[in-house]
Amino acid sequence: MNLLAIIAIIAVGFTPAFALTELERASITDPRLVNAFGSPIGNSINVDQQIQVSADVVNNQEKSQNFAYLVQIKNENDIVVFFGWVVGELNPHQKFNPSLSWVPKEPGEFTAEIFVWEGFPVNHKALTEYTTLRVNVS
Repeated sequence: MNLLAIIAIIAVGFTPAFALTELERASITDPRLVNAFGSPIGNSINVDQQIQVSADVVNNQEKSQNFAYLVQIKNENDIVVFFGWVVGELNPHQKFNPSLSWVPKEPGEFTAEIFVWEGFPVNHKALTEYTTLRVNVS
């Protein structure tokens, strides 16, 4: 009976070396601006030009994951001029490239910040580090 108790304690206390941390549950790669058809358009655009802020999002887990893809665009003065999101569910190891539409109304240098969270707007937790994308509007 003592041997059984020791085995149970060892099994409960074991943590696999490949366990994901909070911010490794998903990843964001290749942030980019695309047109309505998904074709890349570079980072220099015009006022009143409709663009999509897109990135590849990957679920790095062995289980399905609810997510929110959020895009926040700030002007040169660090003021948010756009905020939008889409929500969905990713299957294990699924890669998805969501995008959000934005039409700049004034020229300048902008920064798009892209986040992937679990839950939004309530009980949100980051699934990965956020990424940024510079946008030049003329």
